[in-house]
Amino acid sequence: MTMSEGKASSGVRGLPVEQEVPVPSRRQFLQSFGAGSIAIATAPAWAQMSEARAEQAPIDDGAPAEGEVQIELNVNGVAHTLNVTPNAILLDVLRDRLLLTGTKKGCDLGQCGACTLLVNGLAINSCLSIAVQHHGDSITTVEGLEKNGELHPIQEAFWEHDAYQCGYCTSGQMMNALSVIQDPNIAPDDASVREAMSGNICRCGAYTNIVAAIQSAREKMKG
Repeated sequence: MTMSEGKASSGVRGLPVEQEVPVPSRRQFLQSFGAGSIAIATAPAWAQMSEARAEQAPIDDGAPAEGEVQIELNVNGVAHTLNVTPNAILLDVLRDRLLLTGTKKGCDLGQCGACTLLVNGLAINSCLSIAVQHHGDSITTVEGLEKNGELHPIQEAFWEHDAYQCGYCTSGQMMNALSVIQDPNIAPDDASVREAMSGNICRCGAYTNIVAAIQSAREKMKG
């Protein structure tokens, strides 16, 4: 079995017992995180969604309806004009309106860090942010890290150090890690990194590899 394909069996009468089923490569996985085995099980649709996100066009909703507020968000370098309700959560707007599902909904209480993304370069929990608060802001999600087919150093480092298992928390881990590396007020030693990353929970327990990946990415970004 190769990295890019797997085999599926069928017990249905009249169908081949064995057929080739495409499976995303690890590089594709890191570019646009699906939820581990779920992403692999739905490979064709998942790959199409990844391609669609990479070619995302600006959205302009026009005039807002009654009870809606118009906001402008610059997401991964693309400007969108969106009509949302005043209580719409930023995480939901990104996932449901822009189909940027790499940012995960975990606890929905700001306690697990799975929804972490960057707003004007700073890491926030998007599940606790009202979308209208971010009118005019520049937002970076995990889909915005990869540029021109090349992984960001933080993505490469997480891959090389196996700093994920199920993958559900990984997009939030990477986004906060990027903020930690870029923050001059956070010391570069392992203990300081662990403290700065303490708001991002990995239920698989890959913390040692995550710290190693962050330090590796730090060196890559210096270069």
